[in-house]
Parts: sequence; C-alpha cells; structure tokens
Amino acid sequence: MNKHFDALIVGSGHNGLVTGCYLAKAGYRVGVLERRDTIGGAVCTETMFRSESNPSGFRMDVGSSVHIMIHQTGIIEELELTDYGLEYIEMDPFMSYPLPNGKGVIHFHKDLEKTVESIRSVAPEDVQNYRDFIDFWSKINKGVLKAFMVPPSGKNIFMEMAKGQFRDGSMFKKGEQLDGLQKILGSYGSVVDKAFQSPHLKAALTWFAAQSGPLPDQSATGDFAGWQSMLHQSGAKHPRGGSGMLTQALKNLIEAHGGSVIPNSPVSKIEISNGTARGAVTEEGDYYSADIVVSNAHVQTTMLKLVGREHLSDSLFTKVENIQVGNGFGMVIRCAVEELPIYEAAPDDPYIHNGMQLLAPSVEYMNRAIGDYIKGEPPVEPAVLAMTFSKIDPEVAKDGKHTLFAWAQWHPFELSNGERWDDIREREAEKIYSVVEKYAPNMKGKLIDWYIQSPLDIERKHGLLRGNVMHVEMNFDQMFMFRPTPELSNYETPIRNLYLSSASCHPGGGVFGAAGYNAANVILKKQKKKFFGVRR
Repeated sequence: MNKHFDALIVGSGHNGLVTGCYLAKAGYRVGVLERRDTIGGAVCTETMFRSESNPSGFRMDVGSSVHIMIHQTGIIEELELTDYGLEYIEMDPFMSYPLPNGKGVIHFHKDLEKTVESIRSVAPEDVQNYRDFIDFWSKINKGVLKAFMVPPSGKNIFMEMAKGQFRDGSMFKKGEQLDGLQKILGSYGSVVDKAFQSPHLKAALTWFAAQSGPLPDQSATGDFAGWQSMLHQSGAKHPRGGSGMLTQALKNLIEAHGGSVIPNSPVSKIEISNGTARGAVTEEGDYYSADIVVSNAHVQTTMLKLVGREHLSDSLFTKVENIQVGNGFGMVIRCAVEELPIYEAAPDDPYIHNGMQLLAPSVEYMNRAIGDYIKGEPPVEPAVLAMTFSKIDPEVAKDGKHTLFAWAQWHPFELSNGERWDDIREREAEKIYSVVEKYAPNMKGKLIDWYIQSPLDIERKHGLLRGNVMHVEMNFDQMFMFRPTPELSNYETPIRNLYLSSASCHPGGGVFGAAGYNAANVILKKQKKKFFGVRR
C-alpha cells in the first residue's frame, strides 16, 4: 500500500469524512486512518444479535441515529451522496409526544399546518403561540445557519443576524427589540416556559432542546429550543439500512476518487518536524506521510496526546487542558424487541413510530433528573427519547422483529457515590427500559437482547471523552469563535499543515457535517486549491 497521501485524516467520523470528500473532489489523494474495525466514528451501524432463528440479525446504530442538521447544509446534494449508496427515509412526524396520563399525542410534522392541528387536539390554547414561536425563530435562524457554515469570527453571528434585518425584513417587530434580544440571550427552559401554556407542549419542547447538551437554565441557549423552526424546513430523516449508511457513502466517494479508508489503524502520534505536520504513526508502528494532516479526533486527544506538550506553548496546552468537557451527557440502550411499543396514550395511532418519541412526563420530572445529575448520581427516573426505526425501515430488523433505541440524559460520567459504571450499567439500563414500559405496558417481556452504552462505554467506543457526545460542552462561551479555543477556532493549529475538523470545532456536535465542510474550505483556501463548496 502506498503510505503517502496528499491529505491524511485521523479518524473516520462524519466530519472528517466530509472534509476528505471535498479534498478528494479537489484532486487530493486522501487517506483516512480509523482506530476501530468499523468506519464512521459515532455515525456507525453494526449488525448484532444473530441467531439460528434470526441469521440476519439486527442493524443497530451505535452512535447518532436521527439526521437533522446535515439536511440544512446542502452537503448531501453537493457531494451527490445518493450516487454512493445513500438513501434517506423521511421521518414524518419527526417526533411525537404521547401524553403521560390520559389519551392524546402531539405530532410534530415537517408541515407546520399539520403540527398546528395536532397541537390543537391537545393544547388549543397554544396554537397561536406555536405559530408565533416558529415565526420568530425562523427569522433568527436564517442568519444563524449561515454563520454555522463559515469559519467563525467575532462578527459572524452578529453580522449575519444584522444582515437578516435588511434581507428578510426586521427580525423584531417595532418596539419588541429588547424582548427579542432577551429570548436570544435567555435559557431554553425560560424561553419555552414563557412561550407556551400547556405543560405537555412545554415538556416536549424542553426535552427536545435538551438534546443539545446544556441544562435548561443555561444562559444564551434559547435557540436550542428555537431551532424547532428549522425542522419545519428540513424535517428529520433516517438513512435506509441505518445511520452508518451516511459514513459508508462518504467512504465510497473518497475511494472512488482514489483515496483509502483504512480500519484497525489507531494513531499513536502525529509526526511533527520543525513545527510542521509530516504524517502519523499508528500504534502498530506503521508510518503514513502526508502533505497535510487533518484530525477528526477530540481536540484534547489531538493536542494533548497526538501532538503533545513539546509542540505547544504552555498557554495553549493549559487552555486545551481546561476546555469544559463536562461530566457526562447521557446513555442509551439499543434493543432488539419482539414488537413495537403500543403507547397507552395513542394505542391505534398510525404515525407515532415514524419519528422520535419524547418520553418525559413533565418539566418537573426532568428537573428531578437534572438534580440527580448535579449531585453526581444517575437519575432515579430518567427522561427518555425512544426511536423505533424498524417501523419505517424493515431492513434494520427482519422476520417481524423490531429495533428500539432509548436514549436517556443527565447521566454523570464521574459518579459521586463511589459506584462504578461497569457495575451499574445494567441496573441503569433497566431503568430506561422501564420508562418505555410505563408508557407502553405491552413491552414487558418483549426484550430479545440489548446493547448498552453507558457514559463510560461511549468514551471507550467512540473516544468521546467523559461520554460527551458533543465533544465539548455547547455553552455559549464554547461556541462560535470560542470553540474549542479562540486560537484553534479557525480549524488551524500552531503546527503548520495540521488542521482540525471534529465536533470539538465550530459549530459543534450532532450529525451536521458543518465542521468538516468549514475545515475543507479553510484547507483548500490555504493550499490555493479550488473549493467545490456548497452553493448558497
């Protein structure tokens, strides 16, 4: 194998592969080194639980599952990934909130009018409130999305929002500027609480906003709830065959352009000579040389381990060391089950399994779980996001069986009570499954097998330090030009020809691809190559 590449990418997460695809299309010979035997980082699907009665097994996502943000970027279309084996299935409604007591469900469709009609059936008092909420945040987020798709600077977010005043009409109605600014700078918990009356709608939108990471009372997080407006434009989608089909398509593109994606090649260090990155050395001692190196690994892994103190100033080393990674995020159980949940709130509903199912009875319920998390303990009663993709994609489960993924949040990586995750992971997994059973009693005894991912398991599997699936906390002081540090925010490092492209960088985590796209833009401009960028 030729062990020299024009561009060498460390890690095969989707952001790194997106960077690789744009470089490949620009004529670079791209190599990707992946430490695991499967490609895709945290956007990966594996076949599990094969048996004599079910030889095909179950297609289980072992990282991200629902794809939302990437469909707002144009990356899929620009790279023509459907030519490389990618097919998306629309999730409509993209999420549903079954009422915890009594009958009824709120469906959130891509179509705003369908959503409004569903809200009317449960919370008629909030029909106009929801329209106003979507209208307000739609205007804001046109500028925010544009700011996400360029390298960050001190003026990006504010300049784009200001431009929106002229391009799309005023963001704020006359006399409401201060109220609008307060929403933007407020917490998503407060924003939702003030916008709506129904406790059910408040719980649904607060729980979904919480998927971005910060606690509901964190300042300047209002748009984590406001991003709901963008789902009415893009919806949410599931790749046929599993989440990992996205990264498989990206891999296929790189290989079709003469590149190589090499599994079972964990990198032990980035080779640096005279302040310039020259390549990478694997744990097996294989050396791959390259004109440029791009790290898709966590920023702390990259700078503190693969680069090392000897190549960094004391100031930058300390800043990277002090990046707020947080104390865990959540955990998930990937279940093979005999049948789909039948929710007592909507036993005959034909839509509820098309998208995510929000199982958080109330804001107060979530606050109790957060209280446990702050104390450093697993939640007594976890809030759950359930996903049943086998309903819309029979390829992931054969012979009439189904998959059930249940993500729960606010599980501390570091436990304060002396317990160890390896000892309690099954106990905590049972708590999560029991939440599903409370909403859908038919699921008792229907578990065939499961794959548990505690915060510690997530770190081990994906290299996501302390189990933070966003890499580093998504607080405002670690977003935009502050992410991951001001010195590293432009995807460049003090090491010549060494770049960053992971979710540690602007604009952050989720199945987005923007960090990889922006990194490619920076590299190609720096290297004086033509950039095949998204047309906007």
